[in-house]
Amino acid sequence: MESPLKSTRRSASSAGILMYRRVGSKLEVLLVHPGGPYWRRKDEGSWSIPKGEMNAGEEAGIAAIREFTEETGIALTAPLQPLGEIRQRAGKRVLGFAVEGDLDVQTIKSNSCEIEWPPRSGMMQAFPEIDRAEWFDLPVARGKILDGQRPFLDRLAQRLGQPGISRA
Repeated sequence: MESPLKSTRRSASSAGILMYRRVGSKLEVLLVHPGGPYWRRKDEGSWSIPKGEMNAGEEAGIAAIREFTEETGIALTAPLQPLGEIRQRAGKRVLGFAVEGDLDVQTIKSNSCEIEWPPRSGMMQAFPEIDRAEWFDLPVARGKILDGQRPFLDRLAQRLGQPGISRA
């Protein structure tokens, strides 16, 4: 996931995974909330798919699985379904994949990153890269996810033959 916690490392591309599950006739997706002080009081429009920067020469699917594991503590073995590429507001290229799965969000254990906090204090503090994860149905997820990542929700819905979730 791209967050201020990784702001010292710049990369042209990131890769991530949109996990989904079926609950009765509804489709739910797993989104993560960034950790650290910058995101503490933000909710609507601040959630993301688990994602992160690709290493030079790394395949997008491998990077997506690595980042999912780092941010959730869960190792994936299910096949990935490509969701294409998006560009976020700051120009970051994100390659997305979908995977069907289910996990208990209470068991998630995120890696941590160090940042200078408070700003310009010279003191480094460790924060979890994500502070929580939740399952959302598609309409709710649309309000929670970062604007630039909404196309991943639309593409997943189309791939799975779900009713459209795009808002006019």
